[in-house]
Amino acid sequence: MTQAVHNLPVRGDPILRVVPRPADINANGHIFGGWVLAQMDIAGGIVAGRIAEGPCATVAIEKMEFIAPILLRDIISVYASLERRGRTSMAIRIEVVATRDRGEQEVKVTEGLFTFVALDEQHRPRPLPSTD
Repeated sequence: MTQAVHNLPVRGDPILRVVPRPADINANGHIFGGWVLAQMDIAGGIVAGRIAEGPCATVAIEKMEFIAPILLRDIISVYASLERRGRTSMAIRIEVVATRDRGEQEVKVTEGLFTFVALDEQHRPRPLPSTD
């Protein structure tokens, strides 16, 4: 049985802030979706590791939606928060916002729900620490 976590906004301070490089663009002049996915996984892993108080692994991406393209000069902010908590796993909601035009415009470019599992020394699932 998983425990829902309520009243936790995705926004707040960004977990990760990066600037894509020219090598990260595709033939259409947009940033590769795989590059964005990697940044989301890194940010989600940071949050999951804090919650688990140790190593974690990504085990699923339940939903991923690309809303708008990321452009070469965008500054990308990745936000992440706990959405659901189970015995050994947790679902982390991740949102990516691009800042454009020298900070004049913010555009939500993608979001997704990533599931992470806490790992023991043998790389097997272990219970999450108590929230008490």
